[in-house]
This record gives sequence, structure tokens and C-alpha cells, in this order.
Amino acid sequence: MIETLISSKTRIKLLLKFFLNSSNKGYLRGLEEEFGESSNAIRLELNRFENVGMITSDVEGNKKYFKANTKHPLFSDIHNIIKKYIGIDTIVENVINQLGEVDKVYITGDIANGINNNNIIDLELVGNININYLANLVEKAEPMIKRKIRYVVYSSTEYATINTSANNKKLLIWSK
Repeated sequence: MIETLISSKTRIKLLLKFFLNSSNKGYLRGLEEEFGESSNAIRLELNRFENVGMITSDVEGNKKYFKANTKHPLFSDIHNIIKKYIGIDTIVENVINQLGEVDKVYITGDIANGINNNNIIDLELVGNININYLANLVEKAEPMIKRKIRYVVYSSTEYATINTSANNKKLLIWSK
């Protein structure tokens, strides 16, 4: 798949980190720890992306933070490719669109943070949802995307009372 198109594992990790969820940002040493890669390999890829304008950087204190340049002409194309690679498009087409009264769907966990270390997609669904039907749809979608799907369902009123922490990143993938 995407691994054959892009030869560098570090490059793939950076694309996932910054282009799946454009609010993600990171600095060199943090990315080194997160990816388990050498700082030199990460620095080379960050420089390449920054030189072509795909990512931008800001200095905060003594750290240089990088994030996706959402104004780059290829941002939405890369974002869509990454969503297809993860399987988000299949989840929306085969699960969410068939559930009825869904208000919002978020991806949480590692993937929302741009980390593709496991084959699990964590979802939060908000709305009036038939959980038995959802389980049936998830069972059918998992083989298509070759990933497990974990989910939690909230009613709209339950979701309004939930305390969301800044450390728990969410990526909105569908909204009514």
C-alpha cells in the first residue's frame, strides 16, 4: 500500500502524525521518543517537508514545534490518502452512514495522535444509536480495513457532560 509508494518509515510516521489530524504538533526529541527512530532520520524528513512547505514550524521556548501546513495545495489530497490508508473512509461509508441518528463520530487514541502502532481504531459515537446493529456493522467492516474497531457510544446529553481532557485528542471524522 502506502509503504510501497513511500520508502521511508519515518516519512510515513510523520505523514500520519501531521496529516491525519492537522492539530497535531511535535518537536524533534518528542518525535524521536514517540517513533522510536533516530533524531537524525526524523530531522532529515522534517527538513524535507518544511523545505517544500508541507509543514511549518514555530519556536516555543527552546523547542521548535512542527505541524502540517493546512494551506499547502496538497494538504487535502494527502489528508484523504491517509484517511483511506487508515480505513476511515470505509468506516464512514459502511458503518456510520447506516446507523441512523448519529450526531458526531470521533477517532481517539493512538491514531488521533498520528501513531499507527497497532491495528486498532478507537471511535466515539454520539447520538441515538442501535448498539446491536452497530456491532454487526463493525464486524463486517473490520475485515475490509484489516483493523479492529473499538467503540464507545454516548447519547447527546451524556456526551455534553463528559469532561474531555487536553491529553485525549479527538479527530472529528463525521458530523451531522
